[in-house]
Amino acid sequence: MPSMDDMRLGGTPLDPFLYAAVGEDRNGNTVTMLSTLARLGLEPWDTAANLAELAPEEARTRLGDLLARFRDVPALGRDHAAITLRLIELLPIATARRAGGTLERPAPAGAMGPGSILALLMLILYLVQALFLGSDEAGN
Repeated sequence: MPSMDDMRLGGTPLDPFLYAAVGEDRNGNTVTMLSTLARLGLEPWDTAANLAELAPEEARTRLGDLLARFRDVPALGRDHAAITLRLIELLPIATARRAGGTLERPAPAGAMGPGSILALLMLILYLVQALFLGSDEAGN
């Protein structure tokens, strides 16, 4: 699940999918994919990330199965296939494939990239050198 910083800084690549409207429930309220997954008892960001990692046909089948279990939106019964196709196109993997690119998943909060690891190692090396070698009285 994204951190609050991710949400404040513009969200995640999954947001177009998660905040897409699935349809209206029986009370006339718009239901998003995020709400649909939560009402099904699933963690929305994890489920969306898992769908994005699947091959398109596999993702379409999996999402179709999930939407078939969701009975709160009457339109899903009538336009199930069309809604599933529309939603699959909003997953980041579908967007990357259409553009001919690749999907880069954001690093989890607190994860360190190669540059951060290298900087940390350099700092540790410097401290070890200063500790064992010390300095002469001239400051060298």
